[in-house]
Amino acid sequence: MPVRPSAGGPVPIQFDVDPTVAQLAEATSAFVREVVIPAERACGGSVHDAPETLRETLQKGAHDAGVFAPHVPTRWGGHGLDLRGQAVVFEAAGYSLLGPLALNCAAPDEGNMHLLEMVATEDQKERYLRPLAAGEVRSCFAMTEPAPGAGADPRSLRTTAIRVPGGWRIDGRKWFISGANGAGFAIVMARTSGSPGDPGGATMFLVDAGTAGMSIVRDIETLDEGLFAGHSEIVFDACVVGDDQVLGEVGHGFAGAQVRLGPARMTHCMRWLGAARRAQDVALERAGSRMAFGSVLGDLGMVQQMLADSEIDIEASRALILRTAWELDTGSAAAQLTSVSKTFVAEAVNRVVDRAVQICGALGISAADAPLARLLREVRPFRIYDGPSETHRFAIARRAVRPYRRPGEGGADA
Repeated sequence: MPVRPSAGGPVPIQFDVDPTVAQLAEATSAFVREVVIPAERACGGSVHDAPETLRETLQKGAHDAGVFAPHVPTRWGGHGLDLRGQAVVFEAAGYSLLGPLALNCAAPDEGNMHLLEMVATEDQKERYLRPLAAGEVRSCFAMTEPAPGAGADPRSLRTTAIRVPGGWRIDGRKWFISGANGAGFAIVMARTSGSPGDPGGATMFLVDAGTAGMSIVRDIETLDEGLFAGHSEIVFDACVVGDDQVLGEVGHGFAGAQVRLGPARMTHCMRWLGAARRAQDVALERAGSRMAFGSVLGDLGMVQQMLADSEIDIEASRALILRTAWELDTGSAAAQLTSVSKTFVAEAVNRVVDRAVQICGALGISAADAPLARLLREVRPFRIYDGPSETHRFAIARRAVRPYRRPGEGGADA
């Protein structure tokens, strides 16, 4: 019987929050309460079609409050927090649906900033990262395709890029590309060798908005409406880019994307934990003030169980996020913990919000009188975004069983 390895072995993990990070989180919480939540209420939390002026106004407010770009390295004008620091501040920002947008740490821009910092050339950083970090432009990450193309299995990638004089010609179709409408540029995954189903052969390209051959053909109506500019479908038809717009190494796009995807899954968890905490606060306030059957709701056993289960889900999610952030900060790939955290937190956040709706009853489903109905719509897709729970469970199980395989037995690795 093999000794089952842990994700990282026994390690001393420090959960104390650095005073500078704690101060930034407190300032973020105050900014979200005083500035962002009123803006969220004014637009009902729906920003798929919101004007750029809303984003610009919120981000100016974050600049003025000293909380803008907590994740961005100081070289590019941010606070330079590691993932453990981001976990604290992003949770505070996520208390409002528009908080991450205001701090310029919302998806997909936050993940793209990290990818550019880690993979881009110095010229590409100046051209793309600097304005993105400053909030001067937005971006998108174009990998997902309509079936039978890349989705939960990126190896199904069908968009192609072939060499032409001076660069590359991209052809294909992408959909569910978050933030594409109005983005200044896209990071596009295309196959430069091999066939759909092959594990390699992908390359990332930087494609400027307005490039001939790239067009947004529709904006997709979705359950969630809290991500700025929504989700779009894009067609690439003889879209030509230069050699200097290859991001990373040719043929190593999938490996390069992993630089983005692991941390981005965790920052999603951080932001959505803030939304869960807001839902729980609404439920606690209701449970402590609403009279029913001769007592306040919070004195009723069934309500107490829901409140307690939500407290457990929130604390367990926070602990998993911090553990995984520590692994990533200290250089571990943390693939197993990232999948565990993404799956658990996505489902825990849904449970917390759903219980809050149930506790608040009619108030919970009134979109105009409480944020819970909107939060319920927003958090449900989280179990699909960044890999559905089922895909992560598949990978978790394969990694867990790997050391128990007998030599010579088949089975694909994750």
